[in-house]
Amino acid sequence: MIRYAQVSLCLIAVLAACDDPFSPTVANVSGSYHATTLLVTDSAGVTDYLAIGSSITLQLDAAGTVSGHLLIVGGNEGGGDLEADMVGTWALAGDTVSFDQTADTFVRDWGFKAGERRLTMDHTGGGVTVNLVLTKQS
Repeated sequence: MIRYAQVSLCLIAVLAACDDPFSPTVANVSGSYHATTLLVTDSAGVTDYLAIGSSITLQLDAAGTVSGHLLIVGGNEGGGDLEADMVGTWALAGDTVSFDQTADTFVRDWGFKAGERRLTMDHTGGGVTVNLVLTKQS
């Protein structure tokens, strides 16, 4: 009897942990975001781009437009800073947010997972892993 109760409690805990009450909609994903994590891992190690002065801000309008600014210190091919205007559009499909922008940056190239008050992106390719978390401000 005790073993059955232990198994039942474990199963309930697992099911409860999998039950994410957040369901992304355009209304609850819209808002102002800024990067709170921007880590790049490569053969040289991990670089915290926010710690060296990089920043990303995005304003997602409920009508599907996006604005904001991206600054990646040392992010240009020649080693200079990468700056971009984030103006464009955004769309939500399931729990994935995608961007269509004139600026040629990783933001428009990779999808973001919409969570409660955050957008996250983890991408690995070419020996580099990028971990970006955008936290909702309003």
